[in-house]
Amino acid sequence: MPKVAIISKPQKPELATLLPELLLWLRERDYEAILDPTSGVYLGMPNCCDRATMPAQNPELVIVLGGDGTLLSAARAFARYDVPILSINLGSLGFLTEVPLSELYITLDGWIKGKCSIDERAMMHAELWRGGKIFQQWDALNDVVMSKGAIARMGDYTVRLDEQLVAQFRADGIIVSTPTGSTAYNLAAAGPIVMASVNALIVTPICPHLLTIRPIVVPGDAEISVAVEGIADQTYLTVDGQEAVELKLNDTLHCRRSQYSVRMIRLGEHGLFSVLRSKLKWGQR
Repeated sequence: MPKVAIISKPQKPELATLLPELLLWLRERDYEAILDPTSGVYLGMPNCCDRATMPAQNPELVIVLGGDGTLLSAARAFARYDVPILSINLGSLGFLTEVPLSELYITLDGWIKGKCSIDERAMMHAELWRGGKIFQQWDALNDVVMSKGAIARMGDYTVRLDEQLVAQFRADGIIVSTPTGSTAYNLAAAGPIVMASVNALIVTPICPHLLTIRPIVVPGDAEISVAVEGIADQTYLTVDGQEAVELKLNDTLHCRRSQYSVRMIRLGEHGLFSVLRSKLKWGQR
């Protein structure tokens, strides 16, 4: 029997009703549901599959019930396995989870009948080097961010592109994002909006000391390195806003396009600009 993985957002009471209906719908079409622990809580099922081990069950589809944060977590877990993701928006904004709850079953039916399109989203591979070797590494869908903690002191950063010096500056931090992540923290930090189909990476300083320091868009096949020359205590590197590691002096971050991508299912053509208009009232007077 083919399998479908289900990943849910916590503290969403409506899922206590939605999940039994969804499992019944899948069962009637001969699909077995694999539930993550959060989904199991709503159903009173304690023995569920951890998200990290769900890909080993070889599901044909991942259904994400939540917001962008839930999708980002699922994307990092499944990107290496080329499993398509159907993301249903139960959050407050939902830039990435474009499909509304009202279209859940019609989109699922379209996927079963082969009528859905697949939206490929490039990921970014990030490596944190410490003491001359890789300390940790990740594949991110949105961004990696170096930023200070509670102390109001700037850090000193050196940015290089393919080993060529770009700039040295002081700032509260720095964001390296994918085109998908351009509408996340990058947008709040006055970075550019970049369409997801563009092969690029974006480097955006956070509150730089010099007004001449501006965000830059670089080719997707380039390698960006950010060296930490001076930082305050409690300065962190965060990945997709979910995984974090405290930075040390002389740490270096290396970013490049990942060999993996996220495959997102779409029935209709919502599109970036439709999302910007509906969610942020973009371009409206």
